[in-house]
Amino acid sequence: MAAAAAISAPPRPPSLALRVHSSSSASPLPMRALPFLRRRLRSLTTAYAVQQDAAVWTPAPVSAVGVATADGSVSHITVDLSDAADLAGSFTTPGQYLKIRVPSGSGEELKPAFMAIASPPGAGPRFEFLVKSVPGTTAERLCGLRDGDVVELGAVMGNGFALDRITPPDAAQTVHIFATGTGISTIRSLVEFGFAANERADVRLYYGARNLQTMAYQDRFKNWESTGLKIIPVLSRPDDSWKGERGYVQGAFLRAKNIVNPSSTGAILCGQYQMQEEITSALVEDGVSRDKILTNY
Repeated sequence: MAAAAAISAPPRPPSLALRVHSSSSASPLPMRALPFLRRRLRSLTTAYAVQQDAAVWTPAPVSAVGVATADGSVSHITVDLSDAADLAGSFTTPGQYLKIRVPSGSGEELKPAFMAIASPPGAGPRFEFLVKSVPGTTAERLCGLRDGDVVELGAVMGNGFALDRITPPDAAQTVHIFATGTGISTIRSLVEFGFAANERADVRLYYGARNLQTMAYQDRFKNWESTGLKIIPVLSRPDDSWKGERGYVQGAFLRAKNIVNPSSTGAILCGQYQMQEEITSALVEDGVSRDKILTNY
């Protein structure tokens, strides 16, 4: 997931200020004291940074790890937040994300991973993630966890999808949704959170994957369609039996594109950067407002 978030500057660490006296009778600070003060300042700053780091990360147990695709390349991971109600409650909008890391113990320390939250806000004291295993990364380590293992979660970040721009339903009676790969995780959060798809005239999801073996959440399609969503799977490398759309989601969309009323059309995108760029350009060219083209960053 490509994402960027503005992070406010943390409070200043403790400092050792040298008071300046205007009186000529004040004794100057001995120069030999400066090295001590510098060492003391470094020590306090380091201790403060450790405290800040500890405050940011919330440990939580994994409650379920399962295979999310037929080929086993993507896992579905559930983290129990029963003891972290504040963190669970800070997730308010589909499309938000956080950093996640696996305590290394005596192993190699790996860079934390940014992960979009796949479960919808308010789904209970848990976060769910869709994770593609990449060798040598935190993602690979996450996919190898078992129930009861502990992960550490950072703060929920980002504003998520700005759904107010396509709300109420009359503001966008047509909504085109696009997802590739694990970008479908934010779309699952959106659909199951509810954005009045059944009150709109035409809501379509173009979901791109290599083949059916790498396509997650197929077991949820029927429920999603019951909310008023039409799902269009697009496979880039299907087998000969596939009768649906082939290629990439932008190609499938451009072949079917029929923007009847641009002022009442919106879009939601998550996934490959090139896909987002090409679709955004096509929509804007047809008169769709950029304000109604939503991404999660």
